[in-house]
Amino acid sequence: MTAASIVFVVDDDASVRSSLKFLLSTVGLQVESFGSADAFLHRKPSDVPSCLVLDVRLPGLSGLDFQRELAARKIHIPIVFLTGHGDIPMSVRAIKAGAVEFLTKPFRDQDLLDAVRIALERDRARREEEKEVTKLQQRFDSLTSREQQVISMLASGMLNKQIAGELGTAESTVKVQRSRAMEKMHAESLVDLARMIEKLKGPPEKAS
Repeated sequence: MTAASIVFVVDDDASVRSSLKFLLSTVGLQVESFGSADAFLHRKPSDVPSCLVLDVRLPGLSGLDFQRELAARKIHIPIVFLTGHGDIPMSVRAIKAGAVEFLTKPFRDQDLLDAVRIALERDRARREEEKEVTKLQQRFDSLTSREQQVISMLASGMLNKQIAGELGTAESTVKVQRSRAMEKMHAESLVDLARMIEKLKGPPEKAS
């Protein structure tokens, strides 16, 4: 873990913020602390891998309500919850909503450090994935509308002949369009192309 990441600590107890900041800094982490969820929301968005160490009981917005608020604002930051008053339903709700860990005070320092490491790795992976999808989208946008149609059909498993029939064009034309599109997408094979199209579609929506 290096300073190329930030851990945000949100706890209304100044002494807890101070001790957490000290603990996390012993492993070389940059830490920013806040006394409330509202104060955190007014900071500048982070452009490096980050995570949130969040007390469940906060003035104003509670930790769990804050987790829901972040999701509603599409702020994707892994959360490690801390609580002195945890119960099983509360921890299940937090984990189901995507929290990395739910630690009950007093907790072992190493348990918190492990949870923070996992959270930062998760955020780093998400950011890399988003960068890759952005690149793929730019390449896809550089295709002609017909090339986009052709590779979307190819990715769904259709053959050149079927695509030609569907689009009312010659199979040789489809082959040329496929070749050009694969070159622009930097796809080495049809399998590679299908993987790219799947990434562009994004993960399936979760049923509520």
